[in-house]
This record gives sequence, C-alpha cells and structure tokens, in this order.
Amino acid sequence: MPRYHLTIEFDGTNYVGWQRQDNGPSIQGDIEAAGRKLAGAPTPVYGAGRTDSGVHGLGMVAHIDVPKAFPADTIRDGLNAHLRPAPIAILRAQAVTADFHARFSCFARHYEYRILNRRPPPTLEHNQVWPMGPPLDVAAMDQAAQCLVGKHDFTTFRSVQCQAESPIKTLSTIAVTREADRVIVRISAPSFLHNQVRSIVGSLAQIGMGRWPQAGLKAALDAKDRARCGPVAPAAGLYFVKADYPPALLGASADPDAPQAG
Repeated sequence: MPRYHLTIEFDGTNYVGWQRQDNGPSIQGDIEAAGRKLAGAPTPVYGAGRTDSGVHGLGMVAHIDVPKAFPADTIRDGLNAHLRPAPIAILRAQAVTADFHARFSCFARHYEYRILNRRPPPTLEHNQVWPMGPPLDVAAMDQAAQCLVGKHDFTTFRSVQCQAESPIKTLSTIAVTREADRVIVRISAPSFLHNQVRSIVGSLAQIGMGRWPQAGLKAALDAKDRARCGPVAPAAGLYFVKADYPPALLGASADPDAPQAG
C-alpha cells in the first residue's frame, strides 16, 4: 500500500495519549478513523513515539498506509476535513517508500516543556503550560541539567510502569532557558523512557525553587532509585516537537520545513 509521512499538530488535553486505547479517544485512533473515511478502507497509522494523556504535539511524525495512491496534498487536506472538529491538524503529508517507518527509522526525538513562571494563573494557555508562581533560578536549573547528558541509567527518572527493557538511555542535549515569563526545557535523545522528560523537569523545578542544591540532580541520577525523583511535572506543559530521520528515507522532494536530520 502507498505510504505517507505525516507531520501532526495536536492538543492532547482531552486524549488518553497518542496510542490507541480502549479507555478513551487517542490521536492515533482519530487519525485512523479519518483515514478510513478518506480511503474507504482501514488505514493503519504508526507514530514516532507515544505520548501520555494531556501531552501535546507541535510536530509529531507518523506514517499512514492507504489502499491507493493520492496526491500528498489530498492526504493532508482530506484527513484534516475528516478530523474536524478534533484538535488535530495534519501540517504536511509526503509520499515515502515502504522503507520508511515513523518509529523504527527515527534516530532522534525532541521534546519541549513549558513552565509559565508568574504569579497570575494562565488564561489563554490553560492546559498548555505548568503554572508556577515562585521565581525559578533558570541558570541553576540549566547547569544542574548538564549532568544528564550522555549515556546513563535513568531508573530514578523512569515511571514504575515503564515497559522498556532497560533503564539505560542516552540524552543528547538538554537546555533550560527563560523567555519572558516562560521557562522552557528543551531535551533531545534517540528515545525516552516512560515519564522520563516529566520526571526530569519536576526534579529540575526543585532546583529552580531552591529546594534542592544543584548537586541534588546528579545525586538523584546516581542513586538509580525512583524514590529519589522529584514530583513529576504535569502533562499539560509537555510537547513533542519533532523527530529526525535519514534524509534518504524522505526523498529529494521532502518539504524543507519537515523534520529531517540535523
């Protein structure tokens, strides 16, 4: 069947997460339902990764298999038409070969966590940020976070429900910056453990509020003990930003704005 690479934006507030589940609506399930209406047959969809309930997507990547070929713009526009009024938008669609797989071909995943660091609560960004009133020491958070870069046993920052075979992961980059009254944590890795990003952000917040010393993060990492993790940050502030793939799998006609290597 023809295969298409999709770049997807979504508000995950009222979803059980990316993955299709029996206990509520999922982003994957809604896109598959839209694909079935467009193509008149089942259209399996596979994502670059899973997201928890309440997590959002700025550039989630998935692929969809359809029973016959359509122009890429027809895939994009047709899916969007059948997705309305769900808070999901297909930003781009591109034909790819059967060698492309949204999950297994991906070599890097990028997340962003948004904290609204001000006393007044959010209005326009309700369920889109983690509201936190106490001023955060962003420099201390960023400096502490650098101990996580590289290959480590991330048991401390791993959900007890994580199904990964190993707690060892390689964190490529992490940066904590302030943009006006927003504190942004950007984090990249080939893959992540369940709740790893939110666990890290929650622990970094303890440093930002002065409840932990900077060295506390490395001590928690080295302990390899889930009980040493800080409170897990809420899902509302987390965004799947993009996924990277070998350019050869996307082809020469790839949209220059689509997630690619580098």
